Amino acid sequence: MVTIQGKGVSSGVAIGPLYFYRRTSSNIRRYTVEDTQAEWQRFKDAQTSAIEQLGELAEKARAEAGDDAALLFETHQMMAEDQDYEETIQELIQEQALNAEAAVTDTSAQFAEMFASMDDEYMQARSADVKDVSRRIIGILQGAEDGGINSPVPVVLAADDLAPSETVQLDKSKILGFITAGGSSSSHTAILARTMGIPAIIGVGDAMKPEMEGREIILDGGTGEAVVEADPLIRETMLKKREEQLELKRLLETLKGQENVTLDGQKVKVYCNIGTPQDVPAVKNNDGGGIGLFRSEFLYLQCDDYPDEEMQFQAYREVLSAMEGKMVIIRTLDIGADKQIGYFNLDKEENPAMGMRALRICLTRPEIFRTQLRALYRASAYGKLGIMFPMVTSLWEVQECRRACQAVAQELEDEGIPYDKTGIQIGIMVETPAAVVMSDQLARAVDFFSIGTNDLTQYTLACDRQSSTLGKFFDPHHPAVLRSIKTVVDNAHRYGKWVGICGELAADLELTETFLAIGVDELSVSPSAVLPLRNAIRKTDVSKIRKSVMADLLFP
Repeated sequence: MVTIQGKGVSSGVAIGPLYFYRRTSSNIRRYTVEDTQAEWQRFKDAQTSAIEQLGELAEKARAEAGDDAALLFETHQMMAEDQDYEETIQELIQEQALNAEAAVTDTSAQFAEMFASMDDEYMQARSADVKDVSRRIIGILQGAEDGGINSPVPVVLAADDLAPSETVQLDKSKILGFITAGGSSSSHTAILARTMGIPAIIGVGDAMKPEMEGREIILDGGTGEAVVEADPLIRETMLKKREEQLELKRLLETLKGQENVTLDGQKVKVYCNIGTPQDVPAVKNNDGGGIGLFRSEFLYLQCDDYPDEEMQFQAYREVLSAMEGKMVIIRTLDIGADKQIGYFNLDKEENPAMGMRALRICLTRPEIFRTQLRALYRASAYGKLGIMFPMVTSLWEVQECRRACQAVAQELEDEGIPYDKTGIQIGIMVETPAAVVMSDQLARAVDFFSIGTNDLTQYTLACDRQSSTLGKFFDPHHPAVLRSIKTVVDNAHRYGKWVGICGELAADLELTETFLAIGVDELSVSPSAVLPLRNAIRKTDVSKIRKSVMADLLFP
């Protein structure tokens, strides 16, 4: 038995085989093979596996989103077995005795360059397709499974940490829980775990050893403890705890359909945070009142090139239609800082969290911004849309965003393309101290605020939110953070605007009373956190606690 201690970031108990996340290496080895026929067969086997994977993905996409969604994977299937593509690889293997990974890499570069140089826009788009197909085949050759998991049964996934681009590709049906060497409570691994409602532990360092793979592990996302091959007594204790948690979950199910209203009649909206259209069923299953944050950058993270207007439109429309008239707030792309994408070609920065990211990219690359805004405005015809802009620090930035929105609306009007002409709400993320200080002016320029407590804590306390070593220095409960939230709420209400919180702090039940006393109008949380939060709201009498909460804020 081996006991591992980390930090719990998503509660619950998980039990299953430990599995280490496998990445496709970016460093492709090049070497001469002796048996070229065997190497050619090795490629053919990987090609067949890739085509089968793509077929399964196409069927899954068709079932979830229709024929248009399946088309991409079907196109990739055809690319994988294209005769010219295959013959080029065969020549490199059989005539030059090149290993399969290198042959696929060279062929991919050749074909991608050829497509990119064509005048036809459709053919240019095939450049990204051939890269994606080739990467899939190389991954199979290297033993890295698509989605990072090659297991017939669900597993507890172990990794050093996971990048946003990796989390979006995971086969989530195979994950029982997460355990990572590094990371932080606001890392994308932790956020994904909370969205999925599964246990997760971070910061276990080098405690996980390769020889542990395949062994049974039990992890407790509440205490941060994990046990490999637990003895019978400890195993029985942890399984009993899991059953108690499942029983509590069954009791919370009775709250579905109930109002989010306090004992003294104060109502608050409880919405959900999502990253992809595939998260919508979890919102509905957990009775979320709407979507308070759709992280649109995940559409960019899963592509090899800028997603075009049509692709974005289809994703936004899918979410808006599925929510059946409930509010859907979509954040414009928040790329940069910890979410790096190669094809954006951002300059390397010493401190990327303070550099070219989020709205700053949109305002300096207007064509990228325009494409996303057009997709958003077109999708508004299918539901109740709110658009919010991240990383705002100044009034002029909001004014520029407003002008961009007006220009896109006029374009669609001229083209006869339908959109919601009266109901789109425009808001901003409040996640910088500058936005807090300027919130009285900003409130007059927007319809709502959504407070991003992850970044607001980072910038207010000068603590890197991704660091696993800062410990108690990164304190979202810090009075400076809570006073900032109160300042924003007061200024917004002065001008009749509503305020939500979409950062991870919204689900912190220790602060629910504080947020209600301050007057927060909406809390947006992971789908699995909706019912526990509703339970806490319905047990609170704000009239009895407001005075003491205000005193604690002023004199902690």
